[in-house]
Amino acid sequence: MAFKFIVLTCLVAVASAGLVPAAVSYAAPAYHTAPVAYAAAPVAKLAVEEYDAHPQYSFAYDVQDGLTGDSKSQHETRDGDVVHGSYSVVDPDGTKRTVDYTADPHNGFNAVVNKEPVAVKVAKVAAPVAYHAAPVAYHAAPVVHAAPVAYHAAPVVHAGPLAYSAPIYHH
Repeated sequence: MAFKFIVLTCLVAVASAGLVPAAVSYAAPAYHTAPVAYAAAPVAKLAVEEYDAHPQYSFAYDVQDGLTGDSKSQHETRDGDVVHGSYSVVDPDGTKRTVDYTADPHNGFNAVVNKEPVAVKVAKVAAPVAYHAAPVAYHAAPVVHAAPVAYHAAPVVHAGPLAYSAPIYHH
């Protein structure tokens, strides 16, 4: 029985995939026209960047925002496979974290972290608003107890195994 089901499922899948024609259709006779000139589009050449065996760069930035108190900076330089840099940021706990780092093929990545307290001056954006709510009178509603509800679970019925297949789409 299982073999017949598998064979039937395979036939339906093949028919749904369009490998076996589902119906025969007849088309009007084809008329041939003059050939159309065809020229292949030129192939675009990809720009390949030249490999730099000894890359070098240097960059830095610094942010000092007196309104929000945001304070951070970074600088980094690279010479070949050796990178040196440092960055600092003011953490939420009021300390300034400074990280000095180096990276090279021999020692890998190494970082030294220093923390120091900083007095950050943050300008007030808006003055606090005084708010006084009017007192609210609250009276609890009386508690009403309902009769107990009997609950009986429905019996569990175990069915036989189910067969699942992919949906069948017709073209």
